[in-house]
Amino acid sequence: MLRVENVSKTFNVNTVNEKRALNNINLKLHQGDFVTVIGTNGAGKSTLMNAIAGVFNIDSGTILVDGKDVTKLKESQRAKYIGRVFQNPLAGTSPNMTIEENLAMAYKRGQKRGLRLALNNQKKEFFKSSLELLELNLESRLQQKVGLLSGGERQALSLLMATFTKPKVLLLDEHTAALDPKRAELINKLTKKIVQNEKLTTLMITHNMEHALKLGNRLIMMHQGEIILELDELQKKKMTIKELIDAFEKLRGEQFALDSAVLG
Repeated sequence: MLRVENVSKTFNVNTVNEKRALNNINLKLHQGDFVTVIGTNGAGKSTLMNAIAGVFNIDSGTILVDGKDVTKLKESQRAKYIGRVFQNPLAGTSPNMTIEENLAMAYKRGQKRGLRLALNNQKKEFFKSSLELLELNLESRLQQKVGLLSGGERQALSLLMATFTKPKVLLLDEHTAALDPKRAELINKLTKKIVQNEKLTTLMITHNMEHALKLGNRLIMMHQGEIILELDELQKKKMTIKELIDAFEKLRGEQFALDSAVLG
């Protein structure tokens, strides 16, 4: 479903700030895979996600979604294939629009957008039934401005908006990092529920190593723009946080930066 082949990206080329952010990355996700991504700060995790989303052009390599080469497509052109939830609950939704209007915009992702056509009775009922899955009573608040929602409610709405059109690939960019533990746990439960129900192919960055081990069926560890460790479902289930840190230190010969990760 997602193939990243020999992808490299260097920022600030030929300057003192030159940085090789991705170094010949290869990654393949099959339909329904849920892959968690961990690594120290600056490992290339968000750069990889931005490359897949089309935020910038890569220097070399190929990115395919559902067999389609999207390497040269703009971010807006990839939107009909890719859903994304950001770390900041304020991103991904419009605070001055209602819940209903935000959902209508998300429903038209990758198409010509027009609220007047989107907000018919059939769509409203669909939005209500979709919101019921969140169990936050948002279905009774369709006319409320999104800016009035709590951080957890807004992130839950962002998650729904990114997934209810069933994207080919879902990107979760540390989408619980800005939330308190209780709300983060709520969003993780919703994530697991929605991904499983819709059988979505998902790539999730997290600094929380416990979440990285508990969620999904595969795990990759990145460092200095490279994938240095991959775990399948069985290996992941057997792995402890300490063993994960030990594996990093054995592979790289350096101490894992504990301040850049949440141990759970």
